[in-house]
Amino acid sequence: MDTPLTTIAVVGLGTMGTGIAEVLARAGREVIGIDISEAAARQAVASLEASTARSVRRERITEQERRDILTRFRTFSDLQAAADAELVIEVVPETYEIKQQVFRELDAVVSPAAILATGTNALSVTRLAAESQHPERVLGLHFFNPAPVMKLVEVVSSVLTAPPAVESVTRLARELGKEPVAVGDRPGFVADGLLFGYLNQAAAMYEANYASREDIDAAMKLGCGLPMGPLALLDLIGIDTARTVLEAMYSASHDRLHAPAPVLGQLSEAGLTGRKAGRGFYTYDSPGGQDVVPDALTPTDTAGAVAGREVSSVGVAGSGTMASGIAEVFAKAGYAVVLAARSQEKADTAKARIAKSLGRSVSKGRLTEEARDETLARITPAGSLDSFAGVDLAVEAVAEDLEVKRQLFQTLDKVCKPGAVLATTTSSLPVVAVARVTSRPEDVVGMHFFNPAPAMKLVEVVRTVLTADDVHATVREVCVKVRKHPVDCGDRAGFIVNALLFPYLNNAIKMVEEHYATLDDIDAAMKLGGGYPMGPFELLDVVGLDVSLAIEKVLHGEFRDPGLAPAPLLEHLVAAGCLGRKTGRGFREYARR
Repeated sequence: MDTPLTTIAVVGLGTMGTGIAEVLARAGREVIGIDISEAAARQAVASLEASTARSVRRERITEQERRDILTRFRTFSDLQAAADAELVIEVVPETYEIKQQVFRELDAVVSPAAILATGTNALSVTRLAAESQHPERVLGLHFFNPAPVMKLVEVVSSVLTAPPAVESVTRLARELGKEPVAVGDRPGFVADGLLFGYLNQAAAMYEANYASREDIDAAMKLGCGLPMGPLALLDLIGIDTARTVLEAMYSASHDRLHAPAPVLGQLSEAGLTGRKAGRGFYTYDSPGGQDVVPDALTPTDTAGAVAGREVSSVGVAGSGTMASGIAEVFAKAGYAVVLAARSQEKADTAKARIAKSLGRSVSKGRLTEEARDETLARITPAGSLDSFAGVDLAVEAVAEDLEVKRQLFQTLDKVCKPGAVLATTTSSLPVVAVARVTSRPEDVVGMHFFNPAPAMKLVEVVRTVLTADDVHATVREVCVKVRKHPVDCGDRAGFIVNALLFPYLNNAIKMVEEHYATLDDIDAAMKLGGGYPMGPFELLDVVGLDVSLAIEKVLHGEFRDPGLAPAPLLEHLVAAGCLGRKTGRGFREYARR
């Protein structure tokens, strides 16, 4: 098992197998592609021809190098072709029966020293190894789609796997330019173990009619910086594949968060399995197509919809970073802004923070000095909420404390003129709880900006059961005018983004608690395998562990799901005062400024 892996067989030439074969051939390996379908084999060759031709046109490789790559890739329809391979990677359909049959046949074909790798992302590597005559040579080698692009490779050991086999494929992964992460054998491993729970929750959110598919996907892209929304990603992965992975995860964890959302089963049984079928959560231009086309669920430009109220002046209550950012957003868009804090001094400090932010934009050439001065001139700092008497829209951005917000809304109710819209920027508290302390709950709505407000495009528009139609319309219209993307959601804990994000973060913590993977491996897996801009532990330390714990508690309290209970490690760190970057220590340690 210590011999160099120069001849490698890939069994199964679907999208993933073809991609793995391309990576190997480009890296100088002799690749034996095996598929019972001659059409699949022809398609794999055509795919490599097209990919290498593009590389020549882009001057990334020469024509001679292209010919060499194509020569190194040979296709066959019989497993006997793998006889001389030092490593065999199977990527056949995700069922034990098919994979076990492949492994049984390979046992009779390849050398006893050859390594057998399964590309599964859901099935037990241990169970597959136990069926082999040489279980010590069986391991998991999980590439991510598209294999030529994605850097992550999970190297999965069972209790039966010999260390030299792991060392050989880990070395190979590095030679291929990949980032190998060593993990143990459990369904989903690291990346999919975290990713599929999140995707499942998004499917359940859609199924409950809590938010539209477009709003769920937009919220996660704009609110978290993800390359794709969860429902579009499910369509890409294959809804049937996702269901199989979740079934395997649930059978191991018995965590209700992993129990496949019924809509996944319904779509799968109907053959609506995503892009490959031409229809899943979305409808595509053709089977295998990637362009979304309108269907019965596509939002239309509703002519005759309720008109919003006129808004020309805005009041922002608060003096922190979020309040300053929101005030800057409105002032830039041309609104007259009153920025009210608990004292004139605090209000002046908040305006000075805005001036500094605008100054940075000027120095970077994003804003002219004239525009900066005009923006600042629209902001009036005030030391009392009495200054909100004439505003059309009052936006609260104070501490995330229900009693503090309720007291503030009682004051707004007395101060603001009739017809003014009252908005709270809460990220986790019930909007209706602040609406009910006013004499006009129909005028109250949630308007959840994301930090930093000037940069983040998303606003979650949270409507309570009491919010008037024209108030909802007003806030959506204002969002568009300030160049934000509004998404609609109901008044329940976490709204869209936090309800999907924080269970994922909590599950990452549980992986560390269970000593399944390290902080660094989990962060690397989610950035390299999931396209996340930050790993879960990097993000937790930035958000603040105390803030994260508070949101986890709200989610657990609302939904009463045991799987949402905050991870004990998170509670311990908060109790110890390790709150993340702001204290110099969270999951990692940071240099104090």
